[in-house]
Amino acid sequence: MTDTHHSTAELVALARSAAQRAHARYSGFSVGCAIEAEDGSIATGSNMENACYRLGTCAEISALTSAQQAFGLDKVRRIAVAGGHIGADGTLTGAQSVTPCGGCRQAIAEAAALADHDIEIVSASGDGVTVSVSTISALLPASFSADNLDDAEK
Repeated sequence: MTDTHHSTAELVALARSAAQRAHARYSGFSVGCAIEAEDGSIATGSNMENACYRLGTCAEISALTSAQQAFGLDKVRRIAVAGGHIGADGTLTGAQSVTPCGGCRQAIAEAAALADHDIEIVSASGDGVTVSVSTISALLPASFSADNLDDAEK
């Protein structure tokens, strides 16, 4: 592991920047995600809504897909998520921290299993002021995993 890791504030800033590039035409709620690899590499993503609402993509899934291509899910170390509304001045606003939804938590748990360690989750408000740090195992205890599938009769 190299010494090129980003501070929590830098990771949140990258997630907030990604949120500003979201396509949130329908809800107006932009979410960005920044994923840090073991070597300090970063992959980002943002939500992309669709007129057929259920076909939208969460920021975390967008960023996990980018991370898989950039460095592999087995190298994921930390994930930052931030979200809110884009203000009149073009900046991300909102005072409540944003955590991954249930489906994204499941996808992050899969990455944690591949990485063989508990992934740190940094949840931030749109304005970046409110920040909380947790782990995927705390956010999704007793997750469904490949072990469940391996245990099933074939």
